Amino acid sequence: MFDSTKAEIKISGMSCAHCVARVEKSLKNVDGVKEVKVDLESGKATVKYNPKKVEPSKLEEAVKEAGYDVIN
Repeated sequence: MFDSTKAEIKISGMSCAHCVARVEKSLKNVDGVKEVKVDLESGKATVKYNPKKVEPSKLEEAVKEAGYDVIN
């Protein structure tokens, strides 16, 4: 078990369940991510991660690599 921090990432461009699956898969592939929940309706991803292994900017990069934009 490791320390975990929770981040909420606002995402634009998601329109279907396939989009949600792409974002979830991309975030889960980041080393240090423990749990991911993406909500299409709110356009948010909630991510639990180990802050000793991953920076929040890496989470945003993963969303962008999946083809979506992060809203700051």
